[in-house]
Order: sequence, then C-alpha cells, then structure tokens
Amino acid sequence: MSSSQPLRGVVPPVCTPLDASGDVDTVSLTRHVEHLVSGGVHGLFALGSSSEVAFLTDRQRDVTLRTVVETVAGRVPVLAGVIDTTTPRVLVHAEAARDAGADALVATAPFYARTHPVEIAHHFRTLRSRVDLPLYAYDLPVSVHSKLSPALVRALAEDGTLAGLKDSSGDEGGLRRLIVELGGRHGRADGPAPAFSILTGSELTVDAALLAGADGVVPGLGNVDPAGYVRLYDAVRGGDFDGAVKEQERLVELFGMVDAGPEGEMGRNSSAIGAFKHALRLLGVFAEGTTAAPQVQLGDASVALVEERLRCAGLLPVR
Repeated sequence: MSSSQPLRGVVPPVCTPLDASGDVDTVSLTRHVEHLVSGGVHGLFALGSSSEVAFLTDRQRDVTLRTVVETVAGRVPVLAGVIDTTTPRVLVHAEAARDAGADALVATAPFYARTHPVEIAHHFRTLRSRVDLPLYAYDLPVSVHSKLSPALVRALAEDGTLAGLKDSSGDEGGLRRLIVELGGRHGRADGPAPAFSILTGSELTVDAALLAGADGVVPGLGNVDPAGYVRLYDAVRGGDFDGAVKEQERLVELFGMVDAGPEGEMGRNSSAIGAFKHALRLLGVFAEGTTAAPQVQLGDASVALVEERLRCAGLLPVR
C-alpha cells in the first residue's frame, strides 16, 4: 500500500470485542478479522469510532492493532486509527502503529480545544513528516468540532500530506463538493487530480456516494454484513444500479438495529455499538456483546430487536 495507489472498496472500521471484564477478547477479534476478510472486504480500519478507540487504554489499542495485523497477515491493508487530542499524543500512537505493522494511519484534526485551519494543516503535515506511512484524514466534526474544508483537503492532498479522507461529517452536499474539488469522476478542468481516496462513512447513502465519485466506504454496519457492502460496491462499479439500490435498501433496514437501545436510557453511541456487537455475538463471531465503560449495555429486549433485524436481512434463519 502506498500514497500513489488510492485505496478503494469496502474498509470496515473493526469492532473491538471485549470480554465481560472489559479486556480485549483476542480470540473473538481473530475470528472477526476472518469474518471480514472472508466477506471480501478491501481493507480494515482498526481503532476507529466503531472500534471504540476513544474508550480504549493505550495497552488495549496496542493489543487490538497487533492482533488485527497478525491475523490479516498481509491479505488486505490495515489502516490504524491514531486518534487523540493533540499532535504529540497522536505522534505517540502513530509510532506505535508503525511498529505494530500498520499499512497506513488515520487521524482526525486535533480536538478538545477548537483549532484553526492553519493549526490543523500543521498537525497533519507534522504527522506525515514524522511517520512515513500513508496518512488519511478522518473528518468527524460531531466529535472533533472542526470541519475539514475542501480547500484545506485539496492543499494537503496536492502537497502529498494526505493519501485520502474518510468523510463522517453527515454533510452529503459537502462530500459531493469535496469529490468535485479533488477531480470528481473525470478529473479537474485545471489539471490532473492528485492520487487521493475519498471514502464515505455513511452506511445509508453508499450507492449515491459511489455514483458521485467516492472511492469506497468505511461502514460500521460492515462489521455485521461485510459481504452485503461488497455486493453493493461491486454492483455500482459494474453498472448494475438497480441491484445496488436493492442492496442499499436492504442494508438501510438492517441499520435500524442501531436504535435498539431505549433513547431515554442510553446514548446513541452505546446503542449502535452495542447493537453491532450483539449482532456479531448472535452470528457466532463474538463471545460477548460488551461495550466499553461508561457506555450502557443493551438489555434483553434490545438484543431481541437486533436479532429480528438480522433475520429480516437474511443473516439468520427465519423462525
């Protein structure tokens, strides 16, 4: 994997299985990596939001990433999230990821304190200059409180700082503007576009994003149904747009599991990650559905709703 070879396809953000005591369950994680690779995915993003990266200790991050890299054994690229609040802290994670054998890094803008675009650019350039791995930006304004502008991303792409970007802004118009800024489907009028991958983080509009010119998807729901997202990606790439829409609509219904947890009792992150983990448990991949503290655990009624979604999507036999 290199900055001159854009990443394309389905790259799930790998859920991190935890045992009942909250430690990383490496046996389940190994099984999960095989589940994803056998589903035909084109890469894996370890230590992203769906990995609960912000909830893990540095030791847990290291165990998780090393387990993923060792299990993958070079079959697909492994992107490592190095997400933290400041440049020095991110550099520590980046060096650890390089030493663990990651193929590329994924970083957000600095956060906690609101940062200026000049500071954000310096952050990414410093990271790229200090750790010689392809670097992907993670645009996550709901958590980071900074939206990466198309002009900033273009500048960082053109000077070789960034190899790509995962867009989890929820701004579909902004994603389209970014695709156009970076050359769209047919290149820019003012010259060739840099080698750059634009990956959507929205599970629900993958067909539209790919048709607009996105290179791939990083779907949290892809943990549960990697093969479904691969079918969707292949359908769009093959020009089977009716098939793509049909697959997308099936995945939209499956995605309804993220609301299984009662809104009055838990946060939406707790509900979504808990749903993914219990779905994987029901599929025989995870041993437990435990989420990291302080997230609230799903109750039996919520798990039953997750199971119903799996059956309706054809992932479990209908009773």
